[in-house]
Amino acid sequence: MSRRRPRGAPAADLRRPCRVAEIPAADGGAPGPAIPQPRVLQTLEVAAASGAEQLHVIATGAAGTGRRSTIEAWLRARAQTEPTPPDVVYLPDFREPLRPRACRLPTGSGPAFAADVEGLVDDARRRIVEAFESEGYRTRHRELQDELDRRRGAIFHALEQRAVASGVALQLTPGGVMTFPIVGGRPVPPAEMDTIPDVLRERFEHAVEELKAPVQEGFAAIHDLERDVRARHAELDREVAIFATGRLFDAVRARWADGDADGVAEWLDDMREDAIEHLDALRAPPDAEAVPPMLRGLAPDGDLHTRYAVNVLVTHEPGAGAPVVIPTDTSFYDLFGRAEYETEFGSARTDHRHLRAGAVHRAAGGYLVLDAADVLSKPGVWPRLKDVLRTRRAKIENLAVQYMLFPGVTLDPEPMGVDLMVVLIASTDLYELLRAFDEDVARLFKLRADFQADMPRDAVGIAGYAALLRALADDRGLPGFDRGAVAAMVEHGSRLAADRDRLSTRVRPLTDTAAEAAQEASRQGARRVGREHVHAALAARRHRADRPEQRLREVMLEGTLRIEVTGEAVGQVNGLAVSIAGEHAFGHPIRLSAAAAAGEGAVIDIDREVELSGPIHDKGFLILSGLLAARYGADTPLSLRGSIVAEQSYGSIEGDSASVAELVVLLSAIGRIPLDQSVAVTGSLDQHGVVQAVGGVNEKIEGYFALCRDAGLTGEQGVILPRANLRHLMLDPEVVDAVRARRFRIWPIADCDEAFELLAGGRAGARRPDGSWPPGSLNARVATRLAGFAEAARAMRGDGGRSRPAS
Repeated sequence: MSRRRPRGAPAADLRRPCRVAEIPAADGGAPGPAIPQPRVLQTLEVAAASGAEQLHVIATGAAGTGRRSTIEAWLRARAQTEPTPPDVVYLPDFREPLRPRACRLPTGSGPAFAADVEGLVDDARRRIVEAFESEGYRTRHRELQDELDRRRGAIFHALEQRAVASGVALQLTPGGVMTFPIVGGRPVPPAEMDTIPDVLRERFEHAVEELKAPVQEGFAAIHDLERDVRARHAELDREVAIFATGRLFDAVRARWADGDADGVAEWLDDMREDAIEHLDALRAPPDAEAVPPMLRGLAPDGDLHTRYAVNVLVTHEPGAGAPVVIPTDTSFYDLFGRAEYETEFGSARTDHRHLRAGAVHRAAGGYLVLDAADVLSKPGVWPRLKDVLRTRRAKIENLAVQYMLFPGVTLDPEPMGVDLMVVLIASTDLYELLRAFDEDVARLFKLRADFQADMPRDAVGIAGYAALLRALADDRGLPGFDRGAVAAMVEHGSRLAADRDRLSTRVRPLTDTAAEAAQEASRQGARRVGREHVHAALAARRHRADRPEQRLREVMLEGTLRIEVTGEAVGQVNGLAVSIAGEHAFGHPIRLSAAAAAGEGAVIDIDREVELSGPIHDKGFLILSGLLAARYGADTPLSLRGSIVAEQSYGSIEGDSASVAELVVLLSAIGRIPLDQSVAVTGSLDQHGVVQAVGGVNEKIEGYFALCRDAGLTGEQGVILPRANLRHLMLDPEVVDAVRARRFRIWPIADCDEAFELLAGGRAGARRPDGSWPPGSLNARVATRLAGFAEAARAMRGDGGRSRPAS
């Protein structure tokens, strides 16, 4: 049955095309990110310029908006203008071997310093070996030894003479001094002691007792003499070693004693003293220096190159700018470094050489970009990151040590000072959770860089799209995009943004589509990507994902899922919904039905009663109930028992976009007013009947159009949608062409009466000042039926409630 209806929205209002003339000519691209995010860049600028205050940033926004790429591009450009930080080395501490020192060196000089120290060890060994093998050293050493022998001999000779005068012979043995009696001019051996007379034995024992004190004094003098000579030997060795190596150490010290080499001069002085204390290792030939592996951990000196090795923890190329570190692995050790171990014969050992830098150390003096979800999911990482940012110091420590019941002896290296800016990338939801449950977040991450999901569709935005496509082609070696292809991508960007006056800033889906269009162009042998290739890529991407949509449409056309797109029915209307299958969102109709009878003024939503609806849907239904009561029960309470349901819907329902459809279908059931089944409706309501914008209007219209097209377009079919949604329309060209040919129509509305009139084919009528409705109007028919319900309810109450009116 044909009805006279408004023509609806013109085709020009359903899609905003992008003209080729709007696309700027290729100019090689502009510096900076292709998709502008001015607020984000301003925030990064403030943080980077904060200096000693050291502000850190949390970057939030939807996935795919180019958070990581935009931040990385800006930071790398900024870093090129900033000074390159110094190198950092770990040096052994000879006083505290378990606590290596962290020292800064001029940029790029760490490896050179390590080589200088290694060369110094080799040169010092060679010079010392030469000095100690020289004739001059041997002569002085021999003179000291001769003096010791002469003076020691004189003391012992005096003791012997005194002992002989007392009839006692002295003999020096490794176990001490032995005494023998002298009888007949010769010493009596122990085996013959029993043969001497008792008088002589008593005299011998008395003499020995008298000699004890002089012998002890003599040997004490010998010990003092030996100690003095040993000290003089040591002093001689020290003088020779200092003379042999002094110039070597002075030369290295002079090269590294400037103000940029933090603590290096002092460490070289300590190394000189330690080397002198370990002259035996330096004097040993190189082939005798090595310690057997099984004894290496027990050796006090070990390998000289090991003892004096310089561990270059972080080094930079001079002039490279500040570091920008974006780690792919955010485990504890990858971020904060570790101490590695060597295992030999079942024994693990480590020293300062095995300290390894983490991302925090490499980023010192620059920028560190981290993913918040990754950081929070790794054990121990989030607390340690906060500690580093609070103290500005990064300590290398193995995580397992913190959980050992009986911690063993291990390295405790000096923490390295770190001045860096951290950018934490997080979803908006995760950011809000962190702010709510971790008070440190507000103190440590004072700035938020929020990525917008869309931008104005103006000259700047269009130029950004053109620059993005140029960069994509250059980076991946793809064919160039002509202006028609850019225009097609601009239209696609408006569709993704669901707003014809805005463009999506979600870089990932844009680049994925563009890359597929470039592949299509290459497959066809085209030198450049054109508009037709973009359309082909979009069609292919949709075809790969729309099997669930097609199958749903098939069961509707078969009649298994009953949807009527022609004819009229009372208490039934086609609403519109959006379903999501993976990354593919598609619209489709849902059949809403309503029943009404006299009752106690209650209207129920069956889906709500069985808990298949979500809170937003329930809110929309309650608003509808309030609107119904305000319109038709302002003076007399409603005597109505009504119900609404989404037929053949077996999953959860959410959203308030069915509010207009639910109101109209309920009014149809109350007033027994037929509704046109060829028209689908979407829109939410407020309590005054004003129709409000909803989401997914493009998908909903296209889904209903596809069903009508496959069932057969009659020219009467169409969709009612909120007028506020007109700006969101970027419909498929097929739908636009059908509207232009008057085979399909789109009706924008502002209040619920417009929807009632379009679906019921009559005049809704405005309420009069006395509260009545114009006779014959749709609202008057509803009011009349409600009055009948009220009479039936009064009659029911009049007979004590024994009778019940029929539905």
